Amino acid sequence: MTEALGIDYMALEEAHSSGVYAKRALTIVRGAGAYLWDSEGRRYIDCVGGQGAANVGHAHPKVVAAIQAQAAILLSCPEIFYNDQRALLLQKLTQVAGMQRAFLCNSGAEAVEAALKFARFATGRTHIVAAVRGFHGRTMGALSATWEPKYREPFAPLVPNYTHVPYNDLAAAEAAITEQTAAVILEVVQGEGGVRPADGDYLRGVQALCHERGALFIVDEVQTGFGRTGRMFAHQHYGLTPDLMPVAKSIAGGIPFGACLIGERVGKLQPAIHGTTFGGNPLGCAAALAALDVLIEENLAERAAVLGDFLRERLSDLPKRFRAQVREVRGLGLLFGIELRSKVAPVIKALQNKGVLALSAGLNVLRLLPPLVISQADLEQVAEAIEAVLTELGASELA
Repeated sequence: MTEALGIDYMALEEAHSSGVYAKRALTIVRGAGAYLWDSEGRRYIDCVGGQGAANVGHAHPKVVAAIQAQAAILLSCPEIFYNDQRALLLQKLTQVAGMQRAFLCNSGAEAVEAALKFARFATGRTHIVAAVRGFHGRTMGALSATWEPKYREPFAPLVPNYTHVPYNDLAAAEAAITEQTAAVILEVVQGEGGVRPADGDYLRGVQALCHERGALFIVDEVQTGFGRTGRMFAHQHYGLTPDLMPVAKSIAGGIPFGACLIGERVGKLQPAIHGTTFGGNPLGCAAALAALDVLIEENLAERAAVLGDFLRERLSDLPKRFRAQVREVRGLGLLFGIELRSKVAPVIKALQNKGVLALSAGLNVLRLLPPLVISQADLEQVAEAIEAVLTELGASELA
């Protein structure tokens, strides 16, 4: 296909890309709010949301202005020096999170790596407990906490002394957490693992076990943070107090950025036990400051709660109406999963043809991660597209 300027971008990227991504036949060139446009000018309602990185919407004017202004002043400044933007971001981020300190980095996996290293350093222990179906990243430490065998097996042996226990099973956690456990790492809603919300009593019980046995409680908020679930952070639904909290994705409005928030139980960390060249760079800090302002000023967490209630009610009858195709609808805020009785790939492709971009969460779960600025009218259009696709695919299966 010949695209704008006579360049076939798909062929060009295919020729030189690493090959580790399964790509869709779509070239995205522009975004605004909850919409994306392809190279042929077609507009889509975005329910991929940058895989969770677009909570404040694409190209939010305040984030764009902050990036433009900072880019003309200073891009790089490692943490061997102090920096104005970094200082202001650390103040705001820790205030919003209710935690005193933060390690700034570049991604969710890096934030998780930091949490795991800090937990081992602070406790002097090595054992990590994680959950079945949990996803925490693809670097070696984070991958060791991730459960999915297809991600793990090509790289075995991984970091030793990790245990995976059933999610939402407090008895299993109690049996696994010992006097040698450095930390337990959990998601409040398992995203990649099928959009599975945890039970509040389970999460509080695990936290209590960590306190009782001297382990640290790591709450992975990389996907659930910054308003996604209807609170600024998902653990706030259940009154939890994380000892370590990795965050990333939407922290900087789409700029690669991450952080690991650090609680009082971690204690003092020594210089040089961890570090990163680009962590806390002034450009990312400026973008993150603007994104946090947008989240607060536009009440995007509250908006996610209201719109999430609307969409949940709107889709609640899918398991009855499409009994042969839909098992369950679940989620929290604007993090949605629709579990199907067959593979999700045909549904995603059909939705794309109807102008809606969506994600999978495993082989049979349709995941929706729209920007929190999305309108109710657009969510209604998404719901109608899902119903239309299920109807059409059901009819084709019967034909």
